[in-house]
Amino acid sequence: MKTTETAALPLSGVRVVEFCSTASGPFSTMLLSDMGADVVKIEPPTGDGLRQWPPLNAGFSENFAALNRNKRSVVLNLKDPEDLALARKLILEADVVVENNRPGVMDRLGLGYASFAELRPQLLFCSISAYGQSGPRSGEGGFDLTIQAAAGVMSVTGEPGGAPVKCGVPLSDFASGLYAAFSIAAMLAQVRAGGKGAHIDIPMFGCTLGIAALQTSEFFGNQRSPVKLGSAHPRNAPYQAFRAGDGYFAIAAGNHKLWLDVCRVVNLPDLPQDPRFLSTTDRAQHQEALKDILEQVFTQQPVAHWIAAFNAAGVPHARINDYAAALADEQTEYMQWVQPLELPNGRQTQTFASPVRLNGQGFAIRGMPPALGQHTQEVRDQFAGKSA
Repeated sequence: MKTTETAALPLSGVRVVEFCSTASGPFSTMLLSDMGADVVKIEPPTGDGLRQWPPLNAGFSENFAALNRNKRSVVLNLKDPEDLALARKLILEADVVVENNRPGVMDRLGLGYASFAELRPQLLFCSISAYGQSGPRSGEGGFDLTIQAAAGVMSVTGEPGGAPVKCGVPLSDFASGLYAAFSIAAMLAQVRAGGKGAHIDIPMFGCTLGIAALQTSEFFGNQRSPVKLGSAHPRNAPYQAFRAGDGYFAIAAGNHKLWLDVCRVVNLPDLPQDPRFLSTTDRAQHQEALKDILEQVFTQQPVAHWIAAFNAAGVPHARINDYAAALADEQTEYMQWVQPLELPNGRQTQTFASPVRLNGQGFAIRGMPPALGQHTQEVRDQFAGKSA
């Protein structure tokens, strides 16, 4: 894969100190490190809890590896005065701090934003938490599951009448990480232009509501909460998964032209004149009946037949891939998104690299995920003799 040179990366020279564990914070700092930032990950002596998550490759977590490439690991016991002093030194020379503790934890350690705002006015201090740094629920903790539940995601996920189901991908964690990385990058532009730093407050609850813009706007428009629709869409049809002769596939006829194309593929030329299906709104209102009609045709042929037919017709379509199939997709292979990765124990694995390209070039994996405390002595030596 042709990659951007390190010196040309947009965040080259940016120093980030991470006080994070598990997913949202480490994902945000990995995005920054992919773009060239130097990320020092501060871990307790027991390490980021994600290091224990299986699958383990000769003792090293593949999950941890997926979120912590291109970083340095420094072990500090923040209850020890000397280690706490080193943490302050790191922050005072950093451009960005990212932490995902409960509100108040960093302040009690003497490492909160208020401790550095005057000493380092250009510092960007990003705090990711369940509900935000202030407000009636700010003291509550949260994980992806509880935030998906609180923010409404589980109310619209799954089949109608079914038990509550969370999204299979931890979208609250990773949406919050994306919001954090975007906000940091935006504020870095302001700081580089001579502006001041800031305390960036990233509430997972709010971020999860933020990415639900279509659902919240539906409620604002008609004062009714959206409901579970399985794979269907509240405003478009046919726009869901359908059963074929040997499995399922998805099509998305997101406009009237594509709807007419679907009718041609299934050889039902009179269907567009059916009063139930005249407009997009009509089809959405009667999509169960439409699904029954279409599946009577779809079940007569295998998935491969319909994939080829809709591809030829230009109708957006997809197989229902598992991750093995998605990672083996010809587009994934062409973009060279799956890259080799060496673990600190010498074992080889693979990882999904940054999907972003700049001027046709991807981002190299510049460093393996670090062993616990791999860079502690290096950083101690760097800051020896410096005052906090």
